[in-house]
Amino acid sequence: MKADLAAGLRQLPGPQGERFATLLRHGTMQVEVYAPQDQDPQQPHEQDELYFVQSGQGEFLNGGQRHRFAPGDVFFVPAGQVHRFEHFSKDFVTWVVFYGPKGGEQTGNPA
Repeated sequence: MKADLAAGLRQLPGPQGERFATLLRHGTMQVEVYAPQDQDPQQPHEQDELYFVQSGQGEFLNGGQRHRFAPGDVFFVPAGQVHRFEHFSKDFVTWVVFYGPKGGEQTGNPA
C-alpha cells in the first residue's frame, strides 16, 4: 500500500467541504491527509491517533496542553481527548493515523 500526499490534497476540499481525505485503510488503521481552512472543528475521536505535521505552523491544543508546531512535529492524541489545531498558517497540512480499538489502547508506561 502507498499513500500519495498530492493525490490526497487534490481531493480537498471535498464535495461537502470535507477537510480530510482517507488514503489508506487496513484493519483498525486508517491514514488521512487533513488540511483545515481557517478553523479546525474536530471533536474527540473513538480511536487513538497520531498527527505528522507536513507543512505549516501554529498551535495544537491537546487536552489541557498547548504546543507550538512546525513541519516534522508528531503528536499523539488518546481516544476521547479534546484536541484541535489553532492559529495555523494557510499552508497547514498534516497526516493523521487512526488505529486500535474504539476507546483506545490502554498504556502502562509512556515513552
